[in-house]
Amino acid sequence: MRDLAGKTAFVTGAASGIGLGIATALAQAGVKVMLCDLKADALDGAVAGLKATNADVDGVLADVSLKAELQAAADATIARFGKVHILVNNAGVGGGGSYGRWTETVKSWVIGVNLTAVIDGIGIFGPLIESHGEGGHIVSTASIAGLISGGSSLYNVTKYGVVALSEGLRPELAPKGIGVSVLCPGFINTNIADIGRYVPERFSDAVGPMPTEGPAAEAVDRLRQALAAGIDPLYVGELVREGIEGDWPYIFTDAQFEPLIEARFAAIKAGFDRIRDRAPAR
Repeated sequence: MRDLAGKTAFVTGAASGIGLGIATALAQAGVKVMLCDLKADALDGAVAGLKATNADVDGVLADVSLKAELQAAADATIARFGKVHILVNNAGVGGGGSYGRWTETVKSWVIGVNLTAVIDGIGIFGPLIESHGEGGHIVSTASIAGLISGGSSLYNVTKYGVVALSEGLRPELAPKGIGVSVLCPGFINTNIADIGRYVPERFSDAVGPMPTEGPAAEAVDRLRQALAAGIDPLYVGELVREGIEGDWPYIFTDAQFEPLIEARFAAIKAGFDRIRDRAPAR
C-alpha cells in the first residue's frame, strides 16, 4: 500500500500510547481513521486533538475482548467511512502473572484482550478488507516478548500467539493484495505498567494492589523507569506507517533486544545440531 491517502484505518487501543501514535501517523498521511478504545474521556480527547489538525477521524467505544462490541465497532466504521483498508489490532494489557498465579479471571482478561481480540478483529475486518478488492493491510501489536519470552507470564504467551498468527496469515492473504505485519516494540513511553487503569467491571478482581516492597515492587519500578525512558509512541506510529507502505513482515522499534533473539535462534539451531547425525529408528 504505497499510497495511503484516502484509505480508511481502524485502530484499537487508539486513545493513548502506541495506538494514538499509529492513528496520528496514519492521519497525517491522509488516512481516514476510526479510533477505537474502552475509555470515553480518553477517546474523546484523542479524537478532538486529531480533528484540530483537520484530520478525517472519528471514534467508537468498544471492549475488544467482547466480539459483539468489536463487530458493532466494525459496523460503525463502515457506516461512517464506507470501507476499511487497514486494520491495526493494537489494544493490549500488561501483566497476566507467572506460573502459580493464573486465576480464571486473569486468564480471561489477558488472553481475551491480547489474543482473542486480535483473532476476532482479523475474523471481522479481514472479509471487509477483501470485499472491495482494493487491497489493504493488517498490523497486530505483539511485543519483543513475543519473540523472547523470558518468563511464564500470560502476557508473553499471548504475544507469541500474535506473532504466530501474523506469520501464518501473511502468505494466505498476500495473493489477495493484503499485507500482514506484526509490530514487536521494545520499551515505549506508555502507561502499560499501570495495568489496573482499563479493567472492565467483570474483570475487576483480575488486578490486585500493586506491590509496595520486595523484589516484585522493585521489578515494577524498573519497568516503569524503562518505559519512562522509552521511545516516543509517535515515532512508533511513523515506523508502522512505513511498515504498511513497505509491507514489512516484522516491525521493530529498536535493536536493543536483538542479541537475545540471536541467542534464542542459536539455542534452536543447537537443538537441531544435536540430532542431525542421528538416524531415527524405523
